Amino acid sequence: MSINVNTFGTNEADEDKIEKAVQEVFSFKAADIVAQLDLLRPIYGESTNYGHFGYSSASLPWEQVDKVDELKAAL
Repeated sequence: MSINVNTFGTNEADEDKIEKAVQEVFSFKAADIVAQLDLLRPIYGESTNYGHFGYSSASLPWEQVDKVDELKAAL
């Protein structure tokens, strides 16, 4: 597993620190990803139409921003 953070010059914190915070806050074990994103439920029809990425959708767990405070604390 590899993590690469590139903020394209928009960062306020050092990118190395951001990478470490991401590693601290998120688990990248396959079983944890499945559990955290609830990937076993059939929600993918929504992701096959009209390019859903970037839209506000409560049913797509990877679009949630519920880890912001944890990431800030880890920095």
